[in-house]
Amino acid sequence: MTKDRGAPPSVWVVSDGRAGIENQGLGLAEAMGRERPIDLSVKRIGWKGALGRLPWWLHPLPRQTLAPGSDIAPPWPDIWIAVGRATLPLSMRMRRWTRGRTMVVQLQDPRMPTGPFDLVIPPRHDRMKGENVLPILGSPHRVTAERLAADYARFEDQLAPLPRPRVAVLIGGKSKAFNLSPERAAEMAREIETAVAAAGGSVLVTFSRRTPEAAKAILASRLRHLPGIVWDGEGDNPYFAFLAAADYVLVTEESTNMTTEAASTGKPVFVLKMEGESLKFRLYHDELRELGAARPFAGRFEDWTYQPLDETGRAAREVLRRFDARSGVG
Repeated sequence: MTKDRGAPPSVWVVSDGRAGIENQGLGLAEAMGRERPIDLSVKRIGWKGALGRLPWWLHPLPRQTLAPGSDIAPPWPDIWIAVGRATLPLSMRMRRWTRGRTMVVQLQDPRMPTGPFDLVIPPRHDRMKGENVLPILGSPHRVTAERLAADYARFEDQLAPLPRPRVAVLIGGKSKAFNLSPERAAEMAREIETAVAAAGGSVLVTFSRRTPEAAKAILASRLRHLPGIVWDGEGDNPYFAFLAAADYVLVTEESTNMTTEAASTGKPVFVLKMEGESLKFRLYHDELRELGAARPFAGRFEDWTYQPLDETGRAAREVLRRFDARSGVG
């Protein structure tokens, strides 16, 4: 099939709608859109009852068991970008439904054979291999210099007067491999408080939805007396403005998304130790350290430079290259 050069490819980003999941797909699609025009649509799926918790192989008729409002129907897109376990029953059938016309791109490790997909884009630390596998360092994201500048402008009145160095503190939370107990939160607060006070700087603190309430309360109370902002979750989220304003970024080790976003700024990134261990995450952080992007936080701030991480852009260019090859363009 020959693709008309004058028609932008239609691209669907498909997920269960959770921000951390959906933003990976949007980040990849938006990076593709910076390379050339695309026609982007966002699709959010849900499953009736408890079907969403079932393994992918237990969905014999997936389109019939979608929840109302899940707009997954023809006309099908040129490129399907799906992310998250909930999309697998649909992704694995998309090429059959479209007779191979739709290019199926699956983000993250699907934990199933990769044959049904045209391209799988997992984190490199998942150690997947294959002709249709493109491992990347970290995860796709939506951070760009333009977005950071625009969000900084929205919060400039609050951020500009803060003393430097400004330290963005990005706190995640409990995961399969890691935990943030009240005890570790208190230690972490003390480490951050001591370093920022010694440097005469300010803090820009934000929490994720996964941050345990007890840990959040401890960190907020211990850091609130410092110059800066501890975002309480109310009003507009200043996350990207914090990244733009920061001289240094502290980020908890369990969050691939936040660490990758921080490393895309080119600013020194310090990794905050959590409770727990993970070989996959150790490999990930080792590679970030080898690239010069991140170091373990040792209670003090250091300056260095590195080439900002742009794995999202690399993945976007590869998707378009493969799309052109299969469409007979070029």
